[in-house]
Amino acid sequence: MARPIARWGVALGLGALWWWAVLRLALAPGAGALEAAVAAGGWGLSLLPVHCVPKARAAGAVDPRRWAQAWQAGRATTASPHRRSDAGSAPW
Repeated sequence: MARPIARWGVALGLGALWWWAVLRLALAPGAGALEAAVAAGGWGLSLLPVHCVPKARAAGAVDPRRWAQAWQAGRATTASPHRRSDAGSAPW
């Protein structure tokens, strides 16, 4: 229960900070680089895609355990040993 409340608190706090920066840029004659950086950063975050989902819930996502199993299987076998110095030499 505390985790969602903290998350909402952080989101509201950052939103208030962003609005403060935007309003200060628009209305205050002495606004500077700090307000501009906060406003630009908040605007940049708004460009993130809203349709992102966690990898585990994405359609067509491969289970991470499958990758681990394939990696382990590849380590257990050696596909091709080192070539000998006389193997595959030219006939001339």
